[in-house]
Amino acid sequence: MPTLIERLFALAPEIRYVATYLEGVHRSAQRPGIEGASSSESDKYEELIVNPTLLKLVTQRGNIDCGGAGWVVIRYGHFYELVVPVPEGHLSLGIELSGQPLAIAEKVLAVSGQEG
Repeated sequence: MPTLIERLFALAPEIRYVATYLEGVHRSAQRPGIEGASSSESDKYEELIVNPTLLKLVTQRGNIDCGGAGWVVIRYGHFYELVVPVPEGHLSLGIELSGQPLAIAEKVLAVSGQEG
């Protein structure tokens, strides 16, 4: 049976990076040969510090009077970063600029068992 990271990569060929931060455990993988990749050390700290903080802020704001928060999309120079909160932590996907992060977000929710 494929791992969660393998299932997420299979959602679209434009997915260049996948990370999970579930129950305090960080795992990640990157497609080989991608251009403009950030360093694995930088990615690690993004998953451990930046993305959990970002999700906390957006989720708390969304819960006040916006109906919650389903995900966050960041547009970096070389790619989109999709960050999806799940009960155990979060999922993070780097997506080529030619990709469709909102469509991929819906697929991620289906794979993770979250409502879309």
